Amino acid sequence: MQTKRLLQSRWNGGRVASMNNMVLPHDPNWKAVFAAETGPLRSALGSNLIELHDIGSTAITGILAKPIIDILGVVAFLEDVDRQSASIEWLGYEVMGTYGIDGRRYFRKIDASGRRTHHLHIFEDGSDNIERHLAFRDYLIAHSEKAAEYSELKASLTSGVATSWDAYLDGKDPFIKATERDALAWYRRASSKSGPS
Repeated sequence: MQTKRLLQSRWNGGRVASMNNMVLPHDPNWKAVFAAETGPLRSALGSNLIELHDIGSTAITGILAKPIIDILGVVAFLEDVDRQSASIEWLGYEVMGTYGIDGRRYFRKIDASGRRTHHLHIFEDGSDNIERHLAFRDYLIAHSEKAAEYSELKASLTSGVATSWDAYLDGKDPFIKATERDALAWYRRASSKSGPS
C-alpha cells in the first residue's frame, strides 16, 4: 500500500481531482506507442537487456486504462541498470530508484505538457515480479469476463467528482490481489503445459 500512496502523490501532485478523464477507453494506438519506445530503450540498455514487455491496462484490448504505457524490462544484471540510468534519463525518463519495490528500478516519462506517458519497471531475470506482471496481463487477455469486471470497477471508481487517486488505488487493490492469485496459478499451469515434456 505504501508504494500505491507514493504513486498517487506523484500522479497529480497529490491533489484530489475528477478522475473522469484519467481513465479512458482502450486506444488501439497504444500498441504502436509501446513499440516506438522499445528501440530507444534497447539502445540505452544494450546487451544487459533480455526483453521488454508491454504490461498494464493499455496492453489489454477493450478495458479502461490510464493513458500511460507500462513497460516491463527484464535485464541480466540489475546493478548495471544503475550505470545505465543516465542513458535512460537522456530519453526523457526520471530516475526513481526502487520506488518502494525491492529489486526494481523504476523510471517515469513525462511529456512537455507535464502529462505522464510511460512507466518503466526493470527487474533482473528470475525476479518473481516478472511472472506476477505477465501472469496478470495474460490472464485478463485470456479471460474477457474478468477483464470486463476490472474495467467496470475502474469505471465505478472514477465516476465521482471527489474521487482521488488514493481512493482509486485502494478500490482496485482487493480485485488485483484476488485476481493475481488466480492469474499466477493459471499462468503456471499454462507454462507447464507449453514447456518441454
